Amino acid sequence: MIPTNVLHDNAAIGNEISILHDIHLNTKNIAVYQRGIASLKEGLAKAAQMSIECRVSGTVEEVTLSLGSYFANAPHLGEALLQDILDLLRLFEQVTGVSSFGVVLAKVSTTMCPRFHADHNELRMLCTYYGPGTLWLPDHALDRKAYLSGKGNKNILLDKKNVQQVDTGDVVILKGALYPGATPIVHRSPNIQENNEERILLSIDANESLNLPIRCGYN
Repeated sequence: MIPTNVLHDNAAIGNEISILHDIHLNTKNIAVYQRGIASLKEGLAKAAQMSIECRVSGTVEEVTLSLGSYFANAPHLGEALLQDILDLLRLFEQVTGVSSFGVVLAKVSTTMCPRFHADHNELRMLCTYYGPGTLWLPDHALDRKAYLSGKGNKNILLDKKNVQQVDTGDVVILKGALYPGATPIVHRSPNIQENNEERILLSIDANESLNLPIRCGYN
């Protein structure tokens, strides 16, 4: 959870959707749109009992068709979740200005990225619909040299008390290592495996920033 009375120089945090556009500011490498998803909670609790694994890519129109087809065959996910995902995709299109995307929606039960790291891309949008959210570090709270030299979390972290966590339902945009002139955000997955937890996670990448295959992107 991000306390409302704590400000971090590298983070843009607020309860207005426009805050996500601040990811392009030179001083910011993470933007967090704080929101509630109470209207989705009942459906998500049911969805969490099922298997979810959807990976699609293409333009907004192509992704919309592919997601519509997937949801038609997975009625337990519900129309409200589909609409929210499509709204976030269009929002990400506005923020990035690109026209091709990779989208992953999945239920995960393992800690996919346990080490604090930066993504090898330009921008990524995340939303944890169910379960604990992504962990991230203010720039002053990490030893970036330790991270770059491949050392583990105990060397990267300067103070465990400074670890931040995004709330369930919040929308996050992460600046990666390929964003021009960026100091990328260092973040990791929460420890769901050791805590016997699960997550339903949405990840959206701007495909045009990478000439690489779509990768999982769980964080």
